[in-house]
Amino acid sequence: MKNFNPADKIQDLQYFGEFGGVNPSISDSSTYTFLSAKTMFDTFEGNAEGCYLYSRHSSPMNLYLGKALAAMEGTESANVAASGMGAITPVLLQLCSAGDEIVSSRTIYGGTYAFMKNMLPKWNIQTNFVDITKLDLVEKAITSNTKVLYCETVSNPLLEVADIEELAKIAKKHNIKLVVDNTFSPLSVAPVQLGADIVIHSLTKFINGSSDTVGGVVCASQDFINDLKNVNNGASMLLGPTMDSFRSASILKNLRTLHIRMKQHSYNALYLAQKFEDDGLKIVYPGLKSHPSHELYSKMINREYGFGGMMTMDVGSLDKANELMELMQNRNLGYLAVSLGFYKTLFSAPGTSTSSEIPLEEQKTMGLTDGLIRFSIGLDNDIERTYQMMKGCMVELGIL
Repeated sequence: MKNFNPADKIQDLQYFGEFGGVNPSISDSSTYTFLSAKTMFDTFEGNAEGCYLYSRHSSPMNLYLGKALAAMEGTESANVAASGMGAITPVLLQLCSAGDEIVSSRTIYGGTYAFMKNMLPKWNIQTNFVDITKLDLVEKAITSNTKVLYCETVSNPLLEVADIEELAKIAKKHNIKLVVDNTFSPLSVAPVQLGADIVIHSLTKFINGSSDTVGGVVCASQDFINDLKNVNNGASMLLGPTMDSFRSASILKNLRTLHIRMKQHSYNALYLAQKFEDDGLKIVYPGLKSHPSHELYSKMINREYGFGGMMTMDVGSLDKANELMELMQNRNLGYLAVSLGFYKTLFSAPGTSTSSEIPLEEQKTMGLTDGLIRFSIGLDNDIERTYQMMKGCMVELGIL
C-alpha cells in the first residue's frame, strides 16, 4: 500500500463527454448497431474491441465506471452489477461447479452467508465456514475440492480483520482463488496489492455514499472479467445483474469525492469509539488498540484514509439496543436503518436485521450478541456535539 494511492488513480482518469462535457455522455440504449455483419459476429465472439453488443453485456457508461473502479483497486479490469449480491453470486458460480467447495469466513454479510449456506448446495457446492482470523483453521478446512477462499477485509458485522497477505499465501499454496469483499474499507485497503485475486464491492455503501441506489462491482484480471461476460458461459452475462447506465453515471460522479468522505467517516468513527470506550462501553473498532487485530490492520491500511466508518457497541440486550436506536433517531442523530456509508449515521441491531439469515445458535458461536448495535458513522461536522448528544441518550436510558 505504500506506493499505491487509490485516490490518485481515480483522480488521474479523465473522460470527455460526446460534446466535450466534463462528464462522459450517457448512452440511453439497450442495443447497439453495427456497420457490418462481420463486426457483429466478431463482437459475439469477443474479438471486437470498442464495440457494444447489448447492454446486458456492456455499455459505455458501465465500462467507464468499471475502469475507474479497476484503477481504484489496481486490477486490470472490472465489471459493474446491479447490486452487491449481483457481483458476489456470479463470481462464486463462475469459479465453482458441482462437487466443489468454498472456505469462507464465518462472519460475513447475511445475504452472502445465506447464498452460500442455502442456495449453493442446490448446485452441490458446499461451504465450510471458519474463523478467518485463525489461519491454521483456514488451512485445515481446505480440501482437494476447494476452489475459493472467501472473506471480507473487515467483517460484517463483527469487524474482524482478515490477514489478506497471509490468506493469499495459503490460497496460492493450494491453487485456489482468494476472493475479498472490500465494501467496508474502500481506499483504506487495496486487497489485490496484498495478494487477493478478486475484489468485490457493494457500490451501494461508501463508494456511492448517498443511499439512493444499489450496485456492485467485481475487480479482477482481464481474463476473469472476460469469463464473467462471456456470452456462452459467463455467469454475469447469463444471470443478468445489469446496472442501469444512469445509475452507473451517478455512482461515477460520487466516486470522485470518496477520498474526502472516507477521511471524515474514519475521523468521526475513531473519535466516537475512543470517547465511548473511555466511558466504559464495550466498543469494537479497528482503530482502537483494544481491537485484537489493531496492529495487523494498522500495517494493512493506507493511513491517510483511516480505519473506516464502521463501529459496534454492545449495550447488553436487544430491548436496550432498540430503545437507544429509537431515541437517537428521534433526536436527529441518525436513522434506524440498514446499510452504511450515508452522510448521516445509520444504526441497526445486526442480529435481527443484516445478519438475521444466520441461525441464532451460530450467531452466539461467533459472538454476535443481542445487544450489539452496528453503527455506520456519518459525516457530522461537529463530532464532539454528536458525542455529547449520543451520550445524553445513553445516560437517559441507563446505559451510561
